[in-house]
Amino acid sequence: MKVTVNRKAHFNAAHRLYNADWTDARNAVVFGKCANPNFHGHNYELIVSVKGEIHPETGFVMDMKILKKLIEIEIEEYLDHKNLNEEVPEFKTLNPTAENIAVVIWNKLRSKIDENLHLSITLYETPRNFVSYSGE
Repeated sequence: MKVTVNRKAHFNAAHRLYNADWTDARNAVVFGKCANPNFHGHNYELIVSVKGEIHPETGFVMDMKILKKLIEIEIEEYLDHKNLNEEVPEFKTLNPTAENIAVVIWNKLRSKIDENLHLSITLYETPRNFVSYSGE
């Protein structure tokens, strides 16, 4: 029997969506206001989901205290109140779209969680726009 446990977190960050190989006009057409050279921000909501067998001795899929601490250290401290384009190494060359941010988060957490557990990330950029990534 497999069960999924979920931990919610949040962080605030600024970014600019653009392709450095394109003209400002093309960036404006593709990314709209999000291509603003002065950046813009979001209050990101994050759900980290871990799926696996319930451990017979603890009754846990994963100790939520451990998951909470991992998210605080690996994600919140790393991304909160940052300019993603300028302060986060992964986004020096990677466009910080919600899709790419979710993949970066998944990659940072994957090696810290038991490989027998399935990891999935859901990232809300706005209350209506969100992405999910599970390593596929």
